[in-house]
Amino acid sequence: MALLEVSNMTHYFGGLRAVDSYSLAIDPGEIRGLIGPNGAGKTTVFNLITGIHVPSEGRVSLNGRSLIGLRPHRIAALGLGRTFQNMLLWRHMTVLEHVKLAHYSQISYGLMSAFLGSRKLSREEIRIEENALRLLEIFDVAHYADQIVTNLPYGAQRRVEMARAMAIRPKVLLLDEPTAGMTTEEMIQMIGIVRRLHEQFKVAILLIEHRLKFVMELCGRIQTLVFGEVIAEGTPYDIKNNPKVIEAYLGREDIT
Repeated sequence: MALLEVSNMTHYFGGLRAVDSYSLAIDPGEIRGLIGPNGAGKTTVFNLITGIHVPSEGRVSLNGRSLIGLRPHRIAALGLGRTFQNMLLWRHMTVLEHVKLAHYSQISYGLMSAFLGSRKLSREEIRIEENALRLLEIFDVAHYADQIVTNLPYGAQRRVEMARAMAIRPKVLLLDEPTAGMTTEEMIQMIGIVRRLHEQFKVAILLIEHRLKFVMELCGRIQTLVFGEVIAEGTPYDIKNNPKVIEAYLGREDIT
């Protein structure tokens, strides 16, 4: 049984079929890629997997448990983390507060302990702060811990968002355009960061990305989505040399 399994997932917006019979199976520790032109339905696939939309047809399961109909926060608590193409960061909060807040879906103390300020609460709060700082170190943003997140450079904000997604200790991490808006130097740095978190946490990763160097460097297998339908799946070499992919997508992109 795959860790994350999607079977024949189809979705309509009104009369428009946005995703057509999409299937995916990710095993623990894999890094997979999803590419395709703008409007292909890639982010819609992520939204369907994470509960923002409910598929019109098909199945989605994590560790054998169906995710269909669950709210996004319940899906996250089960071990499915994600980032967004358009970052969702709170303007009034510091970097450390962002990552600490994400831990609260995993807390073990109850309302009474929180009200009474028990020893258990104090221990848990210390653990949360220590883990948040450790994540900020991994993503090379610990020196920004006390700064308001929207004051950071764009690439650093992206890394804060990823640290926040890792705070829930996901089994699978979905990255939606993690290098969007980054310079080439920042993109190369992000390749190293993704490799490091993958090695350290053994998390499975599914990523959407237009920077094909990023995808080809990191992913063992890649799917190409066009008009909501997978037209090719294989290794980076297979995808780079697939005539359908070249015609629909790669012919208009810079692989380097």
